[in-house]
Amino acid sequence: MPLKAFRGPKVWLWRWRRNPLRRRADVIEAWLVLGTWLLTALAGVFAGLAAAGSVEDGLARERADWRPVVARVVEPVRAASPAQSHTVVGEPVWAEVRWTAADGSVHTGQVRVRPGSAAGTPVTVWTDPQDRLVSRPTSASESAFRGALIGALVGVSAAAVPFAGGLALRRRLERRRMEAWDTEWARLGPQWGGWSDHRQ
Repeated sequence: MPLKAFRGPKVWLWRWRRNPLRRRADVIEAWLVLGTWLLTALAGVFAGLAAAGSVEDGLARERADWRPVVARVVEPVRAASPAQSHTVVGEPVWAEVRWTAADGSVHTGQVRVRPGSAAGTPVTVWTDPQDRLVSRPTSASESAFRGALIGALVGVSAAAVPFAGGLALRRRLERRRMEAWDTEWARLGPQWGGWSDHRQ
């Protein structure tokens, strides 16, 4: 059974203070703990900020490049029947629309429109620089929220790597220290027993 360390009251920064009981392993562990916390904080902050900035920049480019275009419904859209259990009455349905790009080329695509829309009904759609249909770009506030959320998730994930590595190294040092104590106890224990017998 390994020898268990007896832990007294916590003393802040005891590994950094000079005392005759401080061992080399204690100093190494102190630097390891400090380095782990620094790497954890730096990795989390920098990765989170980089991810948030990248997301916000990408969404800002979408707002700048995507343009609204007025398209027209190609064929009449039938209204949903209450008998159609899979369709909610009044819910937008898919329909084909046609629009003309800035260069005069004609494009078609599928978008959701109101049920019962007649042919030629105008519908506002969003297109990218290649005149492909895209979703409505996010607003500045939505972009900031999404960037902050993704940045926080990326930051926590990045910070977990050095934290887990430092924890594993610290446990290894703890195990080696306990093994060293077991060895010392096995060597000195019998001497203490003999000294006690001699006193009696």
